[in-house]
Amino acid sequence: MGTDIAIATAERLPALFVPNEAARKRYIEFFTANIRNPNTRKAYARAATDFAAWCHQAGLHELQDIEPVHVAAYVETLQLRLSAPSVKLHLAGIRMLFDYLVVGQVIAVNPASSVRGPKHSVKKGKTPVLGADEARALLDSIDISTPIGRRDRALIALMVYTFARVGAALKMKAEDVYVQGRRTWVRLHEKGGKQHEMPCHHNLDEYLHVYMDGSALASTPKGPLFRTAIPHTGELTDNPMTQADAYRMIRRRAFAAGIATKIGNHSFRATGITEYLKNGGKLEVAQTMANHESARTTGLYDRRGDQVSLDEVERIVI
Repeated sequence: MGTDIAIATAERLPALFVPNEAARKRYIEFFTANIRNPNTRKAYARAATDFAAWCHQAGLHELQDIEPVHVAAYVETLQLRLSAPSVKLHLAGIRMLFDYLVVGQVIAVNPASSVRGPKHSVKKGKTPVLGADEARALLDSIDISTPIGRRDRALIALMVYTFARVGAALKMKAEDVYVQGRRTWVRLHEKGGKQHEMPCHHNLDEYLHVYMDGSALASTPKGPLFRTAIPHTGELTDNPMTQADAYRMIRRRAFAAGIATKIGNHSFRATGITEYLKNGGKLEVAQTMANHESARTTGLYDRRGDQVSLDEVERIVI
């Protein structure tokens, strides 16, 4: 796998890094040995490629010719077509790559280190959420007479009741559902190789066992928990679902349940956190449950203020 990534990275090497052998080697190492998360690798590779293409158009063909003013000019062009968070992501990728080149003694200084990105402050996330009644209606609308139905209900419930990221849920093996102290627990595989364990809500406990018992998943503990299905037959395969599979499933289930809100994979994490806090839960506990590094991040998922705003708007009686 590592060799395949290295070959693919070398094949996509931007022209800016080709003339310098040390730069070529360091560039490939940055995206293979230094960055482990595939999503981060993809985003930073796009940032590096786009910046290299801009440098070529600007007549900058050597790494040593790039100065902070050039990086700043590039950021200005990005702001014309990208949102502030996307610009900051691009700048972070460029900055980290040049840091790696400096440490490897390919260049003397990092031209991106002093360049500031656009200001961006968010107090509330944009992820669409469901009300408790909508989430309940969605779960109840799923036909659980089929393996696919039992799988879909279990996956949605897992994200609602444990605040799990869809990526963490889809990495689970059958053995990651286990009993401890007479209670069912789940083991989530979070970003950075971290494991996060959570006890199951009684509804989730039921849904997981109905799904697993109905498909005999316990007999293959090392197999993926949430699996794709064979078209037409509906039987589960041995292959794990992808995030794209989960998104299509959620959109299909939401449409069938008559839910107009354009929800996605992340909506259930936000829905669970909001309902927990609405019912007297504490923000710091929600932070632990969601496995967030900061309570500020958890606060972005809190949509209790939406209802307050709606109530106030309805006071305008005309």
